[in-house]
Amino acid sequence: MARFFTNTYPIINIHKKASDKSEIVTQMIYGDNFSVIKKTRKWLKIKIKEDGYKGFMLNKNLNLYIRATHKVHKLKARVYKFPNKKRKINELTFGSRLKIIEKNSAFIKFEKGWISKNDVKPLNYKEKNIFKRIEFFKNIKYKWGGKSYKGIDCSALIQVFLNFNNKFCPRDAKDQIKYFKKNIKLKNIKKNDIIYWKGHVALALSNKKLIHAYGPMKKTVIMGIDQTIKKIEKTANLKVIGVKRL
Repeated sequence: MARFFTNTYPIINIHKKASDKSEIVTQMIYGDNFSVIKKTRKWLKIKIKEDGYKGFMLNKNLNLYIRATHKVHKLKARVYKFPNKKRKINELTFGSRLKIIEKNSAFIKFEKGWISKNDVKPLNYKEKNIFKRIEFFKNIKYKWGGKSYKGIDCSALIQVFLNFNNKFCPRDAKDQIKYFKKNIKLKNIKKNDIIYWKGHVALALSNKKLIHAYGPMKKTVIMGIDQTIKKIEKTANLKVIGVKRL
């Protein structure tokens, strides 16, 4: 059985190859778990437990597996040195998972500091509308491989909300479209249906509007569905290849 470690850094970049110059293909956020496939002095080849993604991270001090109890349900949660708001030491992004080791009326303590009780939910918490909070990410910078409030890409925008609701979701659009089985005709699209192009994905907010982390606009934007389809076909010569319903 694989030995798992837990990421205790707010964000770790995962590269395609063992090189600083190699592209960032994904990130691990706080509380993501992983196994080590191969180790060198500078690099670790890892496999992320939550989605099976493989890549390379800089060799850091590793934390043995931590069984999380709670998760961040705000776009970003401030981490404080003490159970008050006087000294911020870090921030955790939406979906980060942590283990409570102490609490009082307003704050909870985890491995790296104190966080407001209002910023977390129990790990088993689920929302009826999986994508209820997706507009948190409106205007967040587009970042290839990103998974956080500092920058996110189109497929991560879908993945982080399914993961938050304790559901599996592949990391990349090409794998998501294969994984989700229920096909919908574009004319029947409704809220929370997922629209796929080759290498791109968007979420329907209604039968008229969608939200996506859109590289050409360098941020997460809300646009008309028809407008987006026409724009992507005109600028990238890509047509919709699938619409999925969860």
